[in-house]
Order: sequence, then C-alpha cells, then structure tokens
Amino acid sequence: MSTIEVDFDVYKALTLRRESEDVSYNDVLRELLKLGSAKLKRASATTPAAGDWVTKGVHFPAGTEFRAKYKGNEYAGRVEGGALVVEGKRFDSPSAAAVDITKNPVNGWIFWECRLPGSSSWVLITSLRK
Repeated sequence: MSTIEVDFDVYKALTLRRESEDVSYNDVLRELLKLGSAKLKRASATTPAAGDWVTKGVHFPAGTEFRAKYKGNEYAGRVEGGALVVEGKRFDSPSAAAVDITKNPVNGWIFWECRLPGSSSWVLITSLRK
C-alpha cells in the first residue's frame, strides 16, 4: 500500500469532509477527484457463489487476489474453494494467513490488499468492511 504525505491543513480539510468514521480518507479523495466510490466495486450482498469466501461479513468472490509485503518479501494469495489460499495453505481468516507469514500476532485486515475479479486496483481489505 502506498502512502502520501500531506501537510496539516490538507489533513484537517480531509478530516472535515468525512461524514463519519466509516468514511475513509481514500473515500474523500475519490469523491474530490471524481473517481467514483470504491465501495461500488465490492461484491454484491447476494448469496455467495460456489468458491466465494465470506469472512466478517465481507464477500470475496472466487478468484480475488491478495498480496502483502513483509520484511522485504512479497506474498500472494487467492480466494479458492471458499477460503484464502496462500502458498498452498488454506485459511479461514485474513489474520490467520498473516500470522502464518509473520509468526507474530497481526491484524490481517490491515496486512493484506486485494484485487477483486474484474478490477484493476488494489485496496486494503479493511476498506471493504462495513
């Protein structure tokens, strides 16, 4: 995940444009830049198809790609058969996969980025939570 630096005045202006804690700074910037809502790219709330993975209320369609960087190494995963598969291992939660990589307690929701099928952009998976 890339970061950008902003001065305090920009940070304050972005913060004022957030209607609630559920609105991220990325959401504010997307609105200002007229890029449309990233939330529209979320999978629908309909019944998941075979192979999709639903965890903590977030629906990841089969084929969703995951990536993370840790200590200079890149890790990749993919939603297959109703789970996150990383290096041939199946995980029921993003945190379990992150802990397997780091060997430390870590919040997988801020560790992983994903790219939904049909999308060209990567998003931090915590941004997909309601």
